[in-house]
Amino acid sequence: MRLKTIDIGGLAAPNNVFLAPLAGYTNAVFREMCLRLGAGLTFTEMVSAKGLCYNSKNTEELLYITPSYGGIKAVQLFGGDPEFMERAACSEHIAPFDLIDINMGCPVPKIFNNGEGSALLADMPRAAALIRACKKSGKRVSVKFRTGLSAGKIVAADFAKMCEDSGADMITVHGRTRDKIYAGEVDFGAIAGAKAAVGIPVIANGGVFCDEDAERLMNETGADGVMVARGAMYAPWIFAELTGGGPPDRRALVLKQLEDTAALFGERFALVFMRKMAAFYTKGKKGSSALRERLFACDGLQKLRQMIEEAEF
Repeated sequence: MRLKTIDIGGLAAPNNVFLAPLAGYTNAVFREMCLRLGAGLTFTEMVSAKGLCYNSKNTEELLYITPSYGGIKAVQLFGGDPEFMERAACSEHIAPFDLIDINMGCPVPKIFNNGEGSALLADMPRAAALIRACKKSGKRVSVKFRTGLSAGKIVAADFAKMCEDSGADMITVHGRTRDKIYAGEVDFGAIAGAKAAVGIPVIANGGVFCDEDAERLMNETGADGVMVARGAMYAPWIFAELTGGGPPDRRALVLKQLEDTAALFGERFALVFMRKMAAFYTKGKKGSSALRERLFACDGLQKLRQMIEEAEF
C-alpha cells in the first residue's frame, strides 16, 4: 500500500487509509482503537441532521469523542433538507469536529425513501445545496457517495464534479451502485472516472480486506487513498497491516476494547456489542461456529472475558 498524507482543505490526514463510517459499529472506542492501529482518519456513525436539530439524546450520543482521541475529528451527517443540514452543521453539537462528511450513499430503504443517502444521486441540485449548506459552518466538508443507482445510471464522474463545484474538500466513492447494497464487484472504472473529473482528493471504497485488495483498488482507480468498511469490522488490525505497523497482540486488543466499551457505555451495551464483535473477529478460525453459539448465549462480562482469552484470533 502506497502511503501518503491527504490534504483535506488544509487538514492533513497522516495517511491515506481511512475507516468508513459504519452504523452500529464505529463508536468512540472502536474509532480510537482503529486510529491507534494506524487509520489515518475515522468517522462517527452516520448522524441525523434533523435528530440533532431536535436535540435527540440518542443522536447526540453518537457524537461522543474519547478525551484521548488524537486524530482529525470527523462526523458523518445525513439528511435531505438544506436548512436542517445547515443548522446541524453550525450547531454546538458539531463544534468539536474538524470535518463534516455528508452521507449520499446509504442504500437502506428507510433512508432512501426519505430522499436521503443514495437517493441524492438522482437529485444533484439538492445534493449541491446540502454541500453548500454544510460549508456555511466554516468547516471542511467531504461527501461519500456511490457510483449510481443502478448499472444503467452511473453518475460517479458528474456527481464528483458537482461535489467539487459546490465546495467539497474531498470525496469518497463506494464503487457499487445502490441496488447492489454491499454485494458484487467493485466498479473500478467508475471510481477512476470520478478521480479524473476533480482536483480534490478522491478516496476509493469497496472490497478492502487485505493489502492486496487495497493495492488493486489504488492501482485500478488512481485514487488518493482507500476507505476500509467491513474489512475493519472483521479485522481492525488491517490498519496495522496496510500502514506497516507491527502486528498487534489481537487478544489483548479485543480485551481492551471490551474494558473500554464497558467503562464508557455500560456493561449491558458492552456485553451485547462485544459478543457481536468477537464473533466477527473469530470468523473462519478453528471452532468459530461453536464459539459463536457460546458467545450469543453468554450472559455476563466475566464469561465473555474468559471466552476472548481462550479464543483464536
